[in-house]
Amino acid sequence: MISRRNIRVKVMQTLYTVSTQEQETKGADPQKILKQHFDETRSLLVYLTWFLTEVARYAEKDALQKASKHLPTAGDLSVNTKIAGNELLWKILDDNSLSARIAEDKPQLYTDSELIRRVYLALAESPVYKTYIASPSRDKSEEKKIIEYILNDLMLANDVFVSHAEDQFPNWDDDGEMVVQLLAGYLQKPGSIDFKQMMSDDKAQFAKNLLQTVIDKSEYLQSLIIPRLKNWDSERIAQLDMIMMKMGVAEFLYFETIPPKVTINEYIDLAKEYSTQQSGQFVNGILDNIHKDLVKEGKMQKTDYKKN
Repeated sequence: MISRRNIRVKVMQTLYTVSTQEQETKGADPQKILKQHFDETRSLLVYLTWFLTEVARYAEKDALQKASKHLPTAGDLSVNTKIAGNELLWKILDDNSLSARIAEDKPQLYTDSELIRRVYLALAESPVYKTYIASPSRDKSEEKKIIEYILNDLMLANDVFVSHAEDQFPNWDDDGEMVVQLLAGYLQKPGSIDFKQMMSDDKAQFAKNLLQTVIDKSEYLQSLIIPRLKNWDSERIAQLDMIMMKMGVAEFLYFETIPPKVTINEYIDLAKEYSTQQSGQFVNGILDNIHKDLVKEGKMQKTDYKKN
């Protein structure tokens, strides 16, 4: 499932989008923007899963095309299609939630069919595949290994495929690693992901609440941050830094189940990755000082802001 770190990234991106909207687009529903970000994550996972299955199923298409030649050779008539009946492949194809999302997303409309063919041909020429088809049995471990080989060695280790994914999905840099981990877990246990609902109810609520809290309490959160800036000009601080600090302070005050140390560490990492070189240290210092002051002032009650 989608991690809390990824949720924070999506909330941060939504807040940045809202803060930089052109005047004529002001008023767009932030929650709808957030949902769109999560939909993009799901679409990437659906696409990787679909592409993987298309490569495995290409053996049948390859066999049909070669057998349909005007003068097929003996080799053309004896293409091994064992992988098309791979047990793990068919468990994936029988997943109703995945089928529903494929019907909705229609990944075939924006894929590169030639790339699928090239990945399959690389598979067919590999020693791993030749060993796989040489065995008439269907060992569960080997069935899984060949599917994982396609994903890890022929897709993710293929610069052409990665470039293709980056072109199709602007969220690749943000979501790629997490989505690949989700897919790897799914291959271990097909059916373990509900492609119709990528987040548990509590995580979905956390995302909505974090976004709405920062929007509703923006001025108050900023009033806690600005006095701690000392020699910093608040108007020259990177916009993402201010957004992340507001999110961090919001978690301090209004999300009772999240330890402050976890909050600080999360936003240090996000600042390092998404903002300037100095942002990690800067965000760390400000959030740490605010946390200490809130504790001294007895304000770390972790209450729901709507009750105040």
